[in-house]
Amino acid sequence: MLKANQIMVVFQHIEFLYGLLLLLPLTLFFVLVLRWKRKTKRALGDEELINRLTKQYSPKLYLVKFIIVLVALALAIVAAANLREPSASGKERKAGVDVLVALDVSKSMWSEDVKPSRLDKAKQFINLLIDQLGDNRVGLVVFAGRAYLQMPLTSDAVAAKIFVSNASPDAVPVQGTEIGEALQICSNSLDTKEKKYKTVILISDGEDHDPKSENVLQQLSDDGVIVNTIGVGTKEGGLIMEPGSSEYKKDINGLTVITKLNEQELQDIAQKTGGEYHHLDDAAATVNAVMQSLNGMEKKEIDAGGGEKQYTSFYAFFLLPAMLLFILEIFIPERKKVPA
Repeated sequence: MLKANQIMVVFQHIEFLYGLLLLLPLTLFFVLVLRWKRKTKRALGDEELINRLTKQYSPKLYLVKFIIVLVALALAIVAAANLREPSASGKERKAGVDVLVALDVSKSMWSEDVKPSRLDKAKQFINLLIDQLGDNRVGLVVFAGRAYLQMPLTSDAVAAKIFVSNASPDAVPVQGTEIGEALQICSNSLDTKEKKYKTVILISDGEDHDPKSENVLQQLSDDGVIVNTIGVGTKEGGLIMEPGSSEYKKDINGLTVITKLNEQELQDIAQKTGGEYHHLDDAAATVNAVMQSLNGMEKKEIDAGGGEKQYTSFYAFFLLPAMLLFILEIFIPERKKVPA
């Protein structure tokens, strides 16, 4: 029985090995060609005369050439299947924490009281954070009037940035600010068996108070999940202009809507789980502050993800001999030297 830490040598493309079956009909074809040659030789008549005329032809060299080609083909097929083993230095396991980013994509995040907009500023922060997460996994929840798990926990930074770039109010058709539902989805997406190793980073303008968040915050706190909050916007507030429109958003009474940052709401959320509140002014400075908090957390071993696994391949040990044999076959004649 293999031990858990034993390195196994495997083929990357095992399906290519089916190509070895093609060697069987090739061998059969070769045998049929030999039989045809013998039959033709007998059919020509005087066997002794034919032997004298073909005395320079060597059946043995012809057989050797075929065997060389057959072996070379077999080696080339095995090379294509790429025999490999995980490298000892490959990052199969690493120490880190699980980070779920809950991003507010309600239309108030279109406000331009911070440039270029609240949402763009938040995305800038998330992308910088992803660059520094290192061995930590990240996931993304987007919310407005509803909340959705946009991206499960992953170590793939490239994929994470793609999901972040696609986050917008259009991703959530129901408007509002359902912080409680967003936090509940975060809780459902995290492993709550261990009371540590995980955190939620909530990014919002905190404009609406969500009473449903109270019970979820208690649940998160009991499960050891720390919620850090990031406030986007200004206390003075700003107007909301939807993309493609030349008018500012108005309420049902026809008055222009002014959206303001509700810092107190976000500070209360962070305080209830032992987290920290940060105002998103300088994205790089805020990322550094958040990373200090993450680096201070206890780490666990997590999967690095298939994209980061390192392998040592052995295809060259098969491909090089195959190439040499193909070259050798070219220089082996089918004619033997006959004494004058």
